[in-house]
Amino acid sequence: MIERTWRGTANIDNANRYIEHLKTDTFPKVRNIPGNMGAKVLRRTLDAHVEFLVVTTWASMDAIKAFAGGNVAVAVVPEEAQAALLKYDTTVKHYELVDA
Repeated sequence: MIERTWRGTANIDNANRYIEHLKTDTFPKVRNIPGNMGAKVLRRTLDAHVEFLVVTTWASMDAIKAFAGGNVAVAVVPEEAQAALLKYDTTVKHYELVDA
């Protein structure tokens, strides 16, 4: 399994707007892609900003390609999400899940 991670930051006033976008748009789409094994968002408040860590779990790189396209290192950030964020990563990180 592969964990795909990405970070973004929003001001406190737009944080819930971003979460709502994930709940109603991004996560439903991602969960319908064959090979997706889950999606979650973590958040932490830092002074006047909220940082998000989005983690999706995939069965293979081929499944990730079905979501992200041929260059799997490029972040998929729809315009609606961009509008709610102050800054965000333009690339992602992939980690292989290790059975420990």
